[in-house]
Amino acid sequence: MELEHKFCCVSADIQVADDLTIEGYASLFGKVDQGGDRVEKGAFAASLASGRGVKMLWQHDPAQPIGVWSELREDNQGLWVKGRLLDGIARAREAAELIRAGAIDGLSVGYRTRRAVKTDQSTRSLIELELWEVSLVTFPMLTTARVTAKGDALDSTLRDLAQVFDAARQDLTRTGQGQTPG
Repeated sequence: MELEHKFCCVSADIQVADDLTIEGYASLFGKVDQGGDRVEKGAFAASLASGRGVKMLWQHDPAQPIGVWSELREDNQGLWVKGRLLDGIARAREAAELIRAGAIDGLSVGYRTRRAVKTDQSTRSLIELELWEVSLVTFPMLTTARVTAKGDALDSTLRDLAQVFDAARQDLTRTGQGQTPG
């Protein structure tokens, strides 16, 4: 079974605390993403209960771990994560600066589908997922999930630019001219 990814936009107020802590939602339940998938409540429960460690990666690259997730849990909204970028890792320090500047504004979950059902021609409900990793990414696929942390506020111009790119990617996906990540 191939590893799949679901991208989620981080909060307009995503920040990095002085200790490089980030937190928020990596996936939201009941929201259809640009690929036509909807994660259902409870989809991560069995995977989280297994106790297997979930990695924090840069852009889904298994050769680039950049931190550690200290808390992962499902609540009524989705999959909430809290972790820390590792100061001793050059890419993690770069990621922190990119977040502070507003250049990185996405999270993405990497998983294997254990159980899913097609609800109509364009939508698949993901019922059980085996969670492997949560990555910081450049281009989110699900724009309604959010991450928050303590620190400096993002520049609103960069957020607006990211929204323009999201809208353009959605238009290309709808017309079949673009490729969606993952």
